[in-house]
Amino acid sequence: MFKCFVFVLFLDMVSAHKILVVFPVPSTSHAILGAGYVRSLLEAGHEVTYLTSVLYDKPHPKLQQVDVSHNFDVIAFNDVLSVEKMMTKELDMQDLFTFSDLMFDLVIATLRNPNVVKLLEDPNEKYDVVVTEWLYTEVYSGFALVFDCPLIWSSSMDAHSMVLWLMDEAPNPAYTADHLSHENEPFQFWTRVSQLWIYLSRIYLKWWTESKQSIIYENAFRPFAERKGIAFVPLSKMKYTGALMLGNSHASFTQSLKLPENYKSILGYHIPKEIKALPEDVQKIMDDAKHGVIYFSMGSMMKSASFPATLKRDLIKMFAGLRETVLWKFEEEFTDLPKNVHVFKWLPQLSVLGHPNCKLFITHAGILSISEAIHVGVPIISVPMYGDQFLNAHRAVQKGFSRRILLEMNFVQQLQEAIEDMTSDPSYRKNMKEVAVAFHHRPVSPGAELVHWVEHVIVTRGAPHLRSKALRMPFYQKYYLDLAVLVILCISMLGFALKLLRNMRGKVDVKKKTK
Repeated sequence: MFKCFVFVLFLDMVSAHKILVVFPVPSTSHAILGAGYVRSLLEAGHEVTYLTSVLYDKPHPKLQQVDVSHNFDVIAFNDVLSVEKMMTKELDMQDLFTFSDLMFDLVIATLRNPNVVKLLEDPNEKYDVVVTEWLYTEVYSGFALVFDCPLIWSSSMDAHSMVLWLMDEAPNPAYTADHLSHENEPFQFWTRVSQLWIYLSRIYLKWWTESKQSIIYENAFRPFAERKGIAFVPLSKMKYTGALMLGNSHASFTQSLKLPENYKSILGYHIPKEIKALPEDVQKIMDDAKHGVIYFSMGSMMKSASFPATLKRDLIKMFAGLRETVLWKFEEEFTDLPKNVHVFKWLPQLSVLGHPNCKLFITHAGILSISEAIHVGVPIISVPMYGDQFLNAHRAVQKGFSRRILLEMNFVQQLQEAIEDMTSDPSYRKNMKEVAVAFHHRPVSPGAELVHWVEHVIVTRGAPHLRSKALRMPFYQKYYLDLAVLVILCISMLGFALKLLRNMRGKVDVKKKTK
């Protein structure tokens, strides 16, 4: 009996949890973030159901995939995002109202997908927790409603007002840059004014999208909740039930903010414990690079093929004049390339950056690329184009391991000057190594921390002890507006009383004079 008791106790200690991970955005970079959760949770022994647009060819035995790859037909980022359109200012990816509409189309397509409908209506599907990506919509909180389990939000960027509103309250715009800002703190007067304006526009965006999101949410989740006998919770309340916000940020690079207890920084969690070996042809090129390698990649969403033809030609001509070997992730084939320039449609980025001969990384300044560069200590040249990339680029320059170049008419000339400067000045690599020390110096790896907090939410049934009281406090109480009204009322009454007293004294004085 004693042995049986110990055996059952042991099983309870190592019991696996069942977790739903929702990352439906049709983008390789967002799929990498989702895959980071999947890998870490599977390695910890849990069962994972993964709702994704990018499927595993050979899934883990404990992994069930929900295919929403049709989302690539809904939002073709490769067609929308174009370097040429951005250079000519034809495309503005900083307009959140337009981007929110794109996200709503994506949400509708995801929730109408037959595979998702089948998942929602299955009475046998039960989960211990739902982890879903936040990307300008809170509609996916409905998965936690239908499966009657705790909710964890995942943010692909640094902490900012729109995600912190879900957990506590937004940071002060006087000293905190908006996540899409082109400026970084410290702010001058007019920059503070512009940041306040952006902050107010985020409040308006939140109000503007509320009703549309609520309609989508109710149509998608109410029928399944009622069918399962679960009390329907409106989106206005459900979106604030998140037990945690796991943010793709870390103070070593991103903003150092006062954050609520249920915001956890896990920047770099997508990076595996071991870096894979390079393909043989790439390995040979990098091993033979006597003067080092410059790696050039504009990420997964912005295709290099969208560069104007003249810009491609000028880039190749400039690269040809360099001593260094250039590895360029490019989706087209070239003929008559210079001997020192090698083009590949795909490259294992972390493996390239991790090679000792990699001297410099030209990047779009996405947070995944920057965190990977920090992980291995390679300085970067930032070429921001949209989203949080401008703010990331500013911070990289402030940290001293980067130079920033904008997509303008003299782009190639600026890039050449930056390459010559950074390959001859060792301070950039030295500064990057210092940032890397802070990035790595944590009690546990970000992947292990991710697993700990997901398990913590499950074990504590939603981690209510971590939730901020700010969410339950009315606006007028939080900012002492009731006290302000009371003070104003008291002052007004006092003023009225003094005025009445003066009038009465005046009448008495008049009577005395008449006598």
